[in-house]
Amino acid sequence: MWQEVWNTVVLEFSDIPDAAQVTRITLRLLVAAILGGLLGYQRERQGKSAGVRTHMLVAIGAALFVLIPQQAGASSADLSRVLQGLIAGVGFLGAGAIIMGTKDVETRGLTTAAGIWVTAAIGMAAGMGRESTAVLSTVIALIVLSVVPWVYRAKKVNKE
Repeated sequence: MWQEVWNTVVLEFSDIPDAAQVTRITLRLLVAAILGGLLGYQRERQGKSAGVRTHMLVAIGAALFVLIPQQAGASSADLSRVLQGLIAGVGFLGAGAIIMGTKDVETRGLTTAAGIWVTAAIGMAAGMGRESTAVLSTVIALIVLSVVPWVYRAKKVNKE
């Protein structure tokens, strides 16, 4: 009986058949977590509500939503549907970060919502094994979040 229980446990944890797969999955998830964390760190430094942990979890989750169907042998069409669902779901998450303004108070959280959306896309890229694309996208997103506001403020001050 104990042998049967042990065999069942071993079978349940056999979805990663070899060291190469373990390495590949671990690398993809770590890349997603680190890149999401970089974006989250930038947002946290700016005092925004979605910080390091939120961005890391979004990136890891997006990578998992891509990795799991790949491991299961999903077709391109099936993976496309997973990506569509992921994009829509992250849109709802981002919508929760937006605080709608009134006539007297401006709407806030749009950049945070867009950052969450981009973080999910970066996680999807990492999960699909497109680590270079994920890194390049993170660099560009960090430039947009860090440099563009500085340039915009400098230009605005020069006009006055």
